[in-house]
Amino acid sequence: MHLDVLDLRTFYYRTRLGRVAQRAIRDQVVRLWPPAPGQTVAGFGFAVPLLRPYLSQARRVIGLMPGPQGVMPWPAGMENVSVLCEDGSWPVATGLVDRLVLMHGLETSERPSAVLDEAHRVLGPGGRALFVVPNRSGLWSRRDATPFGFGRPYSGTQLEAQLKRHGFTPERSLTVLHAPPSNAPFWLRTANFWETAGGRLPWLSGGVLMVEVSKQVYAPTRGGLGAVVKKPLRVLEGVRGGKAEPALGRKGS
Repeated sequence: MHLDVLDLRTFYYRTRLGRVAQRAIRDQVVRLWPPAPGQTVAGFGFAVPLLRPYLSQARRVIGLMPGPQGVMPWPAGMENVSVLCEDGSWPVATGLVDRLVLMHGLETSERPSAVLDEAHRVLGPGGRALFVVPNRSGLWSRRDATPFGFGRPYSGTQLEAQLKRHGFTPERSLTVLHAPPSNAPFWLRTANFWETAGGRLPWLSGGVLMVEVSKQVYAPTRGGLGAVVKKPLRVLEGVRGGKAEPALGRKGS
């Protein structure tokens, strides 16, 4: 079940732990996808904290918020770009999106297949999507004091298998939030250190899993008038010079 938008806003914008988590995840998103002019960037779930770096250069930024979660105006002090939608029906044209981020949108949905189908539909040729979900082996999925403690946590293998079934090709994956989900001053002060260390120590499991994918596009099969008929009918073989040969009769006729 989707979390309430007010609880998500409170965590990411009004708590120290939420601001630390927001910064760590957003930094990784920007590292993977540096802002570029002319792109359409969208987020589903509660991904708007990750989209702010794209506001100044992107052609269009869209914050898609699922109905059971609720919607809030975003960004503050600017023209609103957030919109309420259903998991399986996004008000976005097919193939419009160049970059798509999903956070708190897949693992909390009661219709994950519908979410993935819509993500595949709106992503354009050459586009990329980034799925941000609780890591099954991390500490953050085991504590419900943060939004990553709700919904279905994933392992990398589980998430990639599900994405492949819906027409995506996994390109790369990584984990973030390597410090424990604690409000203790020590962990908050050293969060940057643990993020840096987590990228170098494979055994240090992060609390959040990020998987970047591209969209599989299959070449159309040849058909219609250009189709090759392997065994054509031979009904006209007897026609020569515009006259049909006489049909052979039976003996004695």
